[in-house]
Amino acid sequence: MKRQNVRTLALIMCTFTYLLVGAAVFDALESEEETAERRRLEAKSQELKSKYNLSAESYRELEWVVLKLKPHKAGVQWKFAGSFYFAITVITTIGYGHAAPSTDGGKVFCMVYALLGIPLTLVMFQSLGERINTFVKYLLHRIKKCLGMRRAEVSMANMVTIGFFSCISTLCIGAAAFSYYEHWSFFHAYYYCFITLTTIGFGDYVALQKDEALQNKPQYVAFSFVYILTGLTVIGAFLNLVVLRFMTMNAEDEKRDAEHRALLTRNGQASSIHATDTASAAPAAAGGGGGGGGGFRNVYAEVLHFQSMCSCLWYKSREKLQYSIPMIIPRDLSTSDTCVEQSHSSPGRCPETPSNRCFCNARRSAISSVSTGLHSLAAFQGLMKRRSSV
Repeated sequence: MKRQNVRTLALIMCTFTYLLVGAAVFDALESEEETAERRRLEAKSQELKSKYNLSAESYRELEWVVLKLKPHKAGVQWKFAGSFYFAITVITTIGYGHAAPSTDGGKVFCMVYALLGIPLTLVMFQSLGERINTFVKYLLHRIKKCLGMRRAEVSMANMVTIGFFSCISTLCIGAAAFSYYEHWSFFHAYYYCFITLTTIGFGDYVALQKDEALQNKPQYVAFSFVYILTGLTVIGAFLNLVVLRFMTMNAEDEKRDAEHRALLTRNGQASSIHATDTASAAPAAAGGGGGGGGGFRNVYAEVLHFQSMCSCLWYKSREKLQYSIPMIIPRDLSTSDTCVEQSHSSPGRCPETPSNRCFCNARRSAISSVSTGLHSLAAFQGLMKRRSSV
C-alpha cells in the first residue's frame, strides 16, 4: 500500500479515536450538570407560571420575545461598527451567533460575501504568517550572530518555541484586557480569547455586548477589532509553521513517487543502451581499442549503474547521479574522446594506472571513482581528463 494511503488511514483512525475520547470526557464532565440545570430551569418556569398565572401558550410567547430581545440588549447591532464586527466574524469563520441577518437580502449577501471572503482571508493570514515566520527567523539568526554563538542557524525547534510563546502571550494580553472591560474573570476572558482566535466561536462569551459598547466606547471597539485580527495573524503564523508541514507531506510523497517512476523509466532505457553498447564495443576492443567514442559511451552507460565508489569522490546518491550524469557526460564527450585517441597515439602522455590502485590516486583521471561494474574502464586506462563536474 502506498505511503500516502497508509498515512491517510492512520489519520482517519486517529481522528475518530480522538472524537470518541472527547465525547467520553465531555459526557463525564457535562452531562450531570446539564441535567441538574434543566431541572432547575423547569422548576423556575413552573414557579413563574403559577406566580403570574400564565398559561403554557402565554409562557411560550414570553420565551420567544425574550429570545428575540437578547441580541438587542447590547444596543444597535447593524450600524457601521456592529456591521464591521459581524463582517469580521463571517470572513474569519468565528461566527459567534450574537447577530444574524433577518432579511432575505441580507442572508443572500451573507452567503456570497462569505463565499468570497473566507478563502481570501485564509490565504491572507497564511501568507502573512509565512512572512512573519521569515522575519522572525532572520531576526533570531542575527541575534545569535551578535551573541557570538557557534551555531547561528535557526532550527525548527527554535521557531516552534517562539511561536508557542507568542500565542500564549497574545492570549494572556487579550485575557487581561477583556477581563477589565467586560468584568469577566481572567479564566473566562482567557477562554473567550482562545475560542475566538481558534475561530470556534461558541458565542457563550461575546465582547462588545454590554452597555451599548459598540456606540459608546470607540476605543474599546477599535482595540477589539485590532486584537482579533492581530491574534488571528499570530495563530496563523504558528499554524503555518507547524500544521502546513504535515499538510504538504502527501503532495511531497506524490512528487517523490513521480520522480522515482521517471528514474525507473530512465534506468530501463539506460539498461538497453548499456546492452547495445556492450555488444558494439566488444569488436572495437578486440581490434585494438578502435572506435573510442562508442567505447566511451559504454563507460557512460556503466557509470549510470555503479554500485559503489571511492571515498575520495564527492558522494551523490544513485538518484542524484542518474539525474546529473545525462546532463554532464555529453558536454565533455568530444573532449574525452579526443583524449582517448591521444592516449592510443601517444602512450607516454597518458601513464597507465595500476589495476590495484584507485583512479582517484592517479595524477589525473577521467572519472574519480572505481566500482565493481565499471569493466569498460579497463579499455581506457589512458583517460587523463578529470571531470570537474564530478
